[in-house]
Amino acid sequence: MRSRTLIRLPGIFLWLAIAVALPAAEREIRIGIIGLDTFHATQFTGFFNDATAPGHVPGGRVVGAYRGGSPDLEFSQRRLPEVTKLMTEKYGIRIYDSIEELARDVDALMIESVDGRPHLEQFRRAVGGRKPIFVDKPFAGSLRDALAIVRLARQTGTPCFSSSALRYSVNSPAHERGRLGDVRSVFSFGPADIEPHHPDLFWYGIHAVEAIYAVMGPGCVSVVRSRTDTTDVVTGEWNGGRLGTMQGHRGYGKGFGVTAFGTQGTVSGGDKSSLQPLAVKVMEFFRTGVSPVPLEETLELFAFMEAADESKRRGGARVTLAEVMQAAGGTP
Repeated sequence: MRSRTLIRLPGIFLWLAIAVALPAAEREIRIGIIGLDTFHATQFTGFFNDATAPGHVPGGRVVGAYRGGSPDLEFSQRRLPEVTKLMTEKYGIRIYDSIEELARDVDALMIESVDGRPHLEQFRRAVGGRKPIFVDKPFAGSLRDALAIVRLARQTGTPCFSSSALRYSVNSPAHERGRLGDVRSVFSFGPADIEPHHPDLFWYGIHAVEAIYAVMGPGCVSVVRSRTDTTDVVTGEWNGGRLGTMQGHRGYGKGFGVTAFGTQGTVSGGDKSSLQPLAVKVMEFFRTGVSPVPLEETLELFAFMEAADESKRRGGARVTLAEVMQAAGGTP
């Protein structure tokens, strides 16, 4: 009965009726990317758009992008033409002149700008119609901006998700919690290069911090930080006396690693930071509108990093996450 009705509908109405009749899982999600100054944009597009690519993630397709770019960030200006060329010539992506126009034409958005500072304004211009938005690292250029993004997401009913690829590394100890028993401590290491426009850990140290949260979850109370010109050691104390320690390297030790210590065993993971497992999570998020990482945990992670900066300013003193959250404007 339904099929006979659809056949009588002309042109665009037939297409719309079929689209509505299709189960959500069968519709291809049209994805827009904001920010073409990182190769994350091309890597995600490859996983989504190229059905022959190893690790192809079906269900959606990148159809448009807004270039963005930060004039005062050399890395951004260097990558912008390279990435734009790949997106247009290899994948045939349409380049939009405004975020608003791009957001109107797609079903879901990815903020990929390498610079965290414009993320709040880009998010503000992208919200509308409750379309899900993934925000790549760093979620924001400050804890205050991170709080503002979360408030805006909640006020507008916009599903929002942010994560480092390290959270979903294929050999993260987070996948083997059953072997650990009660997790008592986690040690994570990785590069922690500093970009002068961002708080120290926001730029690259965020990956090693996120790897801790993937195992420990939220609940950090306070942070202390030790620092030299080449190394940072940041230890957070969680509820119940559990400890999470991040060691960041500058100029050496380029790999990532995590070791989790539990009451029933110890599990270590190495340098496996492909974007493909994260791409899978992003597509699931676009389909369900439910973030696999609660925004409260993302905010706590940023408070952890802000507290580490404050500890440095105080000569390595203990700093609570509650006080830096309060200084940034309180909970959303």
